[in-house]
Amino acid sequence: MIRFIILAVVGYIAYRALKSWMFPESTSSKPVVGQKTRAIDDVMIKDPYCEAYFPKREAVHLRLEDEVLMFCSTRCKDKFLAARSEEKDL
Repeated sequence: MIRFIILAVVGYIAYRALKSWMFPESTSSKPVVGQKTRAIDDVMIKDPYCEAYFPKREAVHLRLEDEVLMFCSTRCKDKFLAARSEEKDL
């Protein structure tokens, strides 16, 4: 019985060693001490017309008076301008 336990422990250690040698983990979910964490790539902002969230760097800008609006697409920007002109006509 003792031989079986010792053989099982040795087999498990050999399995773990072989597994770590054959398939090293390239990405670790745990932060490594001294390693910088990733910086935030971009900020998510909300489209004022369709209310969808999108990365700020992909925004379509529109300057109205003293305000800069950012849209997710030119389609939303055009729809916003059309709705705004309809409001002014009323």
